[in-house]
Amino acid sequence: GLQKEVHSTSPCSLLQMGWGDLGVYGEPSRETPNLDRMAAEGMLFPNFYSANPLCSPSRAALLTGRLPIRNGFYTTNGHARNAYTPQEIVGGIPDGEHLLPELLKGAGYASKIVGKWHLGHRPQFHPLKHGFDEWFGSPNCHFGPYDNRARPNIPVYRDWEMVGRYYEEFPINLRTGEANLTQVYLQEALDFMKRQQVAQRPFFLYWAIDATHAPVYASRPFLGTSRRGRYGDAVREIDDSVGKILSLLRDLRITENTFVFFTSDNGAALISAPKQGGSNGPFLCGKQTTFEGGMREPAIAWWPGRIPAGQVSHQLGSIMDLFTTSLALAGLAPPSDRVIDGLDLLPAMLRGQLTDRPIFYYRGNTLMAVTLGQYKAHFWTWTNSWEEYRQGIDFCPGQNVSGVTTHTQEEHTKLPLIFHLGRDPGERYPLSFASTEYLDALRGVTLVVQQHQKTLVPGQPQLNVCNQAVMNWAPPGCEKLGKCLTPPESIPEKCSWPH
Repeated sequence: GLQKEVHSTSPCSLLQMGWGDLGVYGEPSRETPNLDRMAAEGMLFPNFYSANPLCSPSRAALLTGRLPIRNGFYTTNGHARNAYTPQEIVGGIPDGEHLLPELLKGAGYASKIVGKWHLGHRPQFHPLKHGFDEWFGSPNCHFGPYDNRARPNIPVYRDWEMVGRYYEEFPINLRTGEANLTQVYLQEALDFMKRQQVAQRPFFLYWAIDATHAPVYASRPFLGTSRRGRYGDAVREIDDSVGKILSLLRDLRITENTFVFFTSDNGAALISAPKQGGSNGPFLCGKQTTFEGGMREPAIAWWPGRIPAGQVSHQLGSIMDLFTTSLALAGLAPPSDRVIDGLDLLPAMLRGQLTDRPIFYYRGNTLMAVTLGQYKAHFWTWTNSWEEYRQGIDFCPGQNVSGVTTHTQEEHTKLPLIFHLGRDPGERYPLSFASTEYLDALRGVTLVVQQHQKTLVPGQPQLNVCNQAVMNWAPPGCEKLGKCLTPPESIPEKCSWPH
């Protein structure tokens, strides 16, 4: 019974919403009544993580159940360098990766992605070639507007057909922040759910909206309604939309066989805060970093009648767990021919059973930190370069922690900085190297990292930036592989991400 009945609408995945953006996580304005109610009726995960502090790798991890270092969503252009899929990047999700919607087909599920795909924008990376039945949204974020000469505005698709572009057929007013996109995305989700219910077909809906990504937007009824400014307006509209999605499930009388999960792909972007970015609560730094603010996410599971209401789970969770959990709900086993990093969360959600597991914090090709139990060990610390910082690009505004939030890449592999996240969630007080507590924590962490690195087989990097000036001599086909043959040292600083 159970597995065959479930219609998985999981996950509602947001763009860079911070851990501290919801009322239930302590946001003082209390402007998220629907998400707060979802938590009251379901289960809150205060220790839930993305697989990367940036959008593309995090989404690749969600849909494959695998760390970005395994599925190729990283760059070798530089040590610990973040990367994603702007128009210049020719790579994308490799054909060899099995995505969740493709596997759910085996149990008869219809699947739709609404919003941002971000796993490659060339034809071979189209979501309908990787298991989704329907798509309404864009291969990229709503950056722009562009001049349509050197660079076109970013397209919006319905399935295979391009139906317009951001700032053209889908206007976004940068001055006022007005855009109707969240309403359009909401309607797409509601229509899809109604159609599947009529057809009596189980469904998977991936609602990947991006209103909280700078440039932040909201529709007219929500503009100017938040105490938090325009970013708060966007959050209020998202909250309202989640309320309408859950309300439709009630109206369709399918709540008891529908699992819904709400989370984010990385921490709030403090670089654009406070007007265009959110809150990471008590945690250090934000998007782009492997401190807690960059990777710890809001997370709520909702399944009335199955998940006990009003629960808090201290399970260390990861966005990759949604892959394995969704397969379990559909009665499917994860692929056995590869390493799957996602954990099945059903024991934690249904029986309160906790599983020991590490959380790995990667930035590009580099393992920066690991959390085991309540201890987090940093092997490398870095926010961003002095050069960027002097230009006003600050990933940790107002949060300078001496020796921790460094602007040069500092190696601590011999003696990692270790924090007890229960006592010190803000990563401000590293344990003393001489303490018994430090040595005990170090032993556990060392073992886990050695095991991880011994068996790690990195995928071919998909997110390398090619230096256009030297691409002329690259062998034919280089761009097709989605990799760049330019030696890393010849990549100009301006090509590094983010910019």
